[in-house]
Amino acid sequence: MESTRGPVEQEWEQESLGPAMEREQESDGPPTEQEPLTEQESAGPPYGKGAGGSSCETMKWATCDGTPCICSMMVADSTKQPLDCNKMIPKCFLMKAEMYRSSKNLSTRLIGGKPVETAFVDNDGIYDPECENSGIFKAKQCNNTEECWCVNSAGVRRTDKGDKTLKCEKLVETNWVRLQLTHKPVATPLNKDHLKTAIADAIHKRYDNFNKAMVKEVEYDADSRMIVVDVKKPKGDRKSDLTNMAYYMEKDVKVLPLFRNQEKFAATMGGQQVEMENILVYYVDEEPPTFTMKNLSGGIIAVIVVVVLAVVAGLLVLFFARKRQNQRYNKAQPRELETM
Repeated sequence: MESTRGPVEQEWEQESLGPAMEREQESDGPPTEQEPLTEQESAGPPYGKGAGGSSCETMKWATCDGTPCICSMMVADSTKQPLDCNKMIPKCFLMKAEMYRSSKNLSTRLIGGKPVETAFVDNDGIYDPECENSGIFKAKQCNNTEECWCVNSAGVRRTDKGDKTLKCEKLVETNWVRLQLTHKPVATPLNKDHLKTAIADAIHKRYDNFNKAMVKEVEYDADSRMIVVDVKKPKGDRKSDLTNMAYYMEKDVKVLPLFRNQEKFAATMGGQQVEMENILVYYVDEEPPTFTMKNLSGGIIAVIVVVVLAVVAGLLVLFFARKRQNQRYNKAQPRELETM
């Protein structure tokens, strides 16, 4: 009987069955029952292969292993989704991966962002602080107003704001700062392997012989020109001041140097100066901050209020409906008795 399948269907069938047919032809004995296709073969080419060989160009969270290279990404606990990296990943897979990463407190960025859940940034900016004689911040700050808050050793607010009765038991030390930097365009691509040394050397030279050993990790994303520097000290260390260095660097990058020497912070790599154009500082304290619902944005609070009002309105409607129903029932009872 003549086949009714079109040329495209026949071609797809040949491609799908190709590996199985080759196995049958290679055998020396008489024809045997056809082996079932593997998952990769039945899916049709290409399946789970990285477009670049060992990496997935269309999904930065993918991992690629094996020969030939098979790419996949985590979408649930113990669940890897195979990917075709020769094209954009389906949106459904992307959303599953984003939800999974969010549930695990994993950043959806390649690098950067909060290093830990308790990290926070300075959203208040400069104010007129109260200082101890040694130059450290007093734990409680009010900015010459009736509104007060508690700060960390960097002077950054770590609690909700209150009135003059607010209690700040102690000045909590910042033991980890993440410097999220963006460098200016460079003529020669940066060598990622040499970046940590170059950044540590530049910090040491520019900021009062700062201890290079505290520069624990440096990450780099060439596409966004982002450099992420994690500077840490042991908990309990009160001799090293990470926050002072971070503040001086902020001023340098924002073109407001505090040094008389107005040179900008820059790392030297391969004979070229790598200057920075943006900086964001994350602070991690020895104790978590105590922000509460007061710190929620106006939009979130508005949504909560609307939901509460909707629930209350629904309960009121239900109450009056039942009340009216009971009134009708009570009126109907005497009529039934009169009929009897």
